[in-house]
Amino acid sequence: MFRNLRINIFIYYALTVISLMAVLYYFVAVIEIENIFLLLLTLLILTAFTGFVITRLSIDPLFEHVRNLQNLSTETLHELNLPISTIKTNIHMLKKNITSDKDLKRISRIESACDMLEQRYNELDYMIKLQSSNIKYEEFNLDELLRSRVEFLSRIYPHIEFDVEMTPARISNDKVGLSKVIDNLIDNAVKYSQNIHKISIKLQDCTLLIQDYGCGMDEVELLKIFDRYYQSNENMQGFGIGLNMVKRFCDANEILLNFKSKPNFGTTVILKFKEN
Repeated sequence: MFRNLRINIFIYYALTVISLMAVLYYFVAVIEIENIFLLLLTLLILTAFTGFVITRLSIDPLFEHVRNLQNLSTETLHELNLPISTIKTNIHMLKKNITSDKDLKRISRIESACDMLEQRYNELDYMIKLQSSNIKYEEFNLDELLRSRVEFLSRIYPHIEFDVEMTPARISNDKVGLSKVIDNLIDNAVKYSQNIHKISIKLQDCTLLIQDYGCGMDEVELLKIFDRYYQSNENMQGFGIGLNMVKRFCDANEILLNFKSKPNFGTTVILKFKEN
């Protein structure tokens, strides 16, 4: 599709340049027109018309392609809702009749996997709403949101000790987007903790601190962490886009973001929210 689009635009652009040169030659060499204003006006009209046609030629197929992707995403999202709900309902029913510890652990793993699938579902729903500018602020308790995210991630990282200290804080923000930010920051803290399996999370006076005790970063690395695709450790899994997304979200939602880090002593991420 895009290859043909490039070819079509190139051909039309080439024909446009040739046409404009031919018109210019006709006015100057054949008619020998002396009215420069009329010549410039004619060229301006032709240029505007050409720009309009090229714009339609290039934008319309892209718009149609994006619209088809959005429709596919919306339909897929709708189809995912039913199986997720069915799995969760049946897990709840099965747990009532199971007494074996071994079977309960298996059910628990299935439940955790279902929770992760539901998380991906919510993220896809969020991205669709974000593309359509349908994101609205809502009032919520930041400490409750933080507690729910820690509980969710504790099931994914059972080997990590989460030292949590929180005071109540109520804010108005994009709740789903902030959940993604918190998940990303905690996930990074776990990733770079190395052999120290402890993460400290503190919320006080609408200020959130997420601290790991891992490899840390020097000042040069701190200057690069928001660069897209940058990773301080190339052996780590991922694509290095998480902190870039975190930074863009914080800037867009008036959240002050700061990093403090020291090699071999760990990293502390600080998020300062506006009080409601």
